[in-house]
Amino acid sequence: MDLRDEAVDRPVSASTTVHDGRIFALRSETVDLGAGGQVTREFLDHPGAVAIVALDDEERVLLLRQYRHPVRRELWEPPAGLLDVDGEDAQAAAARELAEEADLRAARWDVLVDYLTTPGGSNEAIRVFLARDLSLVPEGERHVREAEEIGMEARWVPLDEAVTAVLGGDVHNPSAVVGILAAAAARSAGWATLRPVRTPWPERRGG
Repeated sequence: MDLRDEAVDRPVSASTTVHDGRIFALRSETVDLGAGGQVTREFLDHPGAVAIVALDDEERVLLLRQYRHPVRRELWEPPAGLLDVDGEDAQAAAARELAEEADLRAARWDVLVDYLTTPGGSNEAIRVFLARDLSLVPEGERHVREAEEIGMEARWVPLDEAVTAVLGGDVHNPSAVVGILAAAAARSAGWATLRPVRTPWPERRGG
């Protein structure tokens, strides 16, 4: 059985911007579902993002503790960032975010997993990379952090312990949940499931 999500281009008869925000827009569209008739759906038009599971030689994953205001919680997350620069290569964006948020560089990059965060209400697509063969960014070249990134705690967690935290309901950031479980599954498969960094990503807004 070919288990694969497929793109479907259903006719849209109306599309309006309800709110144009700093990062994403709220859109209202009327779409023809065929036998289901015409329905109006509101959704967040999001630029997409990348996340990075950084794994060291001891098979520990790097997690950052960051405050997220909508949920009023400090969450353990992998380094991540928006794809808010038109045409920016996803792996290049991931390398930039890893350097800016974690002061790390990686000599080896692979695509770990792709997912849609909330397909019932947003078109946000995230690609999670696996970064290995890590080294520190020289101190004089490090990014100056601001806002929620100031004072972020960094913790190296054995991959098996991270999996236990996810399955125990202690870690909730979606890229952490998806990325940690995907890394554990890929390791169990001898890393055979990893994909090249140039693997097409049609779910990303704009292709």
